[in-house]
Amino acid sequence: MLRISYVELPVKDVAAVRDFYAGAFGWDFTDFGPDYSATMSGDTDLGLNGDQEQATAGILPLVEVKADLEGALEKVVAAGGTITLPIFPYPGGRRFHFKDPQGHELGVFINEPDAH
Repeated sequence: MLRISYVELPVKDVAAVRDFYAGAFGWDFTDFGPDYSATMSGDTDLGLNGDQEQATAGILPLVEVKADLEGALEKVVAAGGTITLPIFPYPGGRRFHFKDPQGHELGVFINEPDAH
């Protein structure tokens, strides 16, 4: 069964928000360049995205697939979803964003350690 395994916040200052959550809750973050930092607990993790080209209007829940990201995109479209950001690579994998029929934006990702 697929589940939401990641929540991403669009932020303007990754370091400031990372330091806030680290100080407030003791969370450990891994930096992936100047525009991204994330917890890596293996449960439901939090990502801080400072890339304004990928910015969403609010919190972005992400569903992890273990294989076939393209197939997941096809299923989202067939079920009535609208793609808002086509498949793109990021350090560690690939993902896409979509809106459900009510306009909620989510993402779907696959971990691929060799992706750039």
